[in-house]
Amino acid sequence: MFKHLLILCAIIVAVHCKSVIVGQTWEQNGVKKVYDTIVSANSIPLFKRTKYVNFEFPNQETKIKGIAIKDQDNGLAEPSITMGGLGFNFVNLKLKSERSSGFTFLIEIYG
Repeated sequence: MFKHLLILCAIIVAVHCKSVIVGQTWEQNGVKKVYDTIVSANSIPLFKRTKYVNFEFPNQETKIKGIAIKDQDNGLAEPSITMGGLGFNFVNLKLKSERSSGFTFLIEIYG
C-alpha cells in the first residue's frame, strides 16, 4: 500500500512541474556543464511574459549533449526548445509565463 501511495505522489509531482530535461544532464563520460544561468521575469497584470535565450558554441565541432530547464518557482510558465538542441552546436529557448504571472528558470547546457 505504501509503495502505491509513493508512486502516486511521484506521478503527481511530475505532472505539476514545468521543467524540461533532455539528453545527458550529469557530468560523466566527458560531458561537462558549459553554460548555466538564471532567467527571470516579474509579473505584469493581464500580460504574458516571454523571454528568449540563445546559446551557441563558438566551435562548430562541439555538440550539445544535454539541456536542463528547471522551474524555480513551480509556477505555470512553459519552457520550450524552438531551434537546435541535442546534436547541434546551438539552441534557442523560449520561456513563456501565464497571464499575470512571472517566472524563474535555471538553464543548464551540457556539451
